[in-house]
Amino acid sequence: MLSILILAQEAPEAAEVVSQVAANPLIVGLTIFTLAVFLGFELITKIPPTLHTPLMSGSNAISGITLVGAVLAVGTEHNDFATFLGFVAVILATINVIGGFLVTHRMLEKFRR
Repeated sequence: MLSILILAQEAPEAAEVVSQVAANPLIVGLTIFTLAVFLGFELITKIPPTLHTPLMSGSNAISGITLVGAVLAVGTEHNDFATFLGFVAVILATINVIGGFLVTHRMLEKFRR
């Protein structure tokens, strides 16, 4: 923050460009997405195999929330592209939830024997 203030005093044009880039929602969204991808990859690779089944159950709950959000996105009908993306999100979230429950059920069957 201090460097932006110093930059604003020395070069007002550069400070204006920095503030425009920082305020652009697309840049902010892409930055958060990129950081989430790297963080998710690092977390998933560090999990021992004994914790996969309990974590799969937790991720199924999160996928269920994603499915509800996707259904809400389809229902808003802002424009055709948003409705299409919501429809694709509903399909992918449904596949993720069903697949997660099937894998969790199969893993729990191994423990019952």
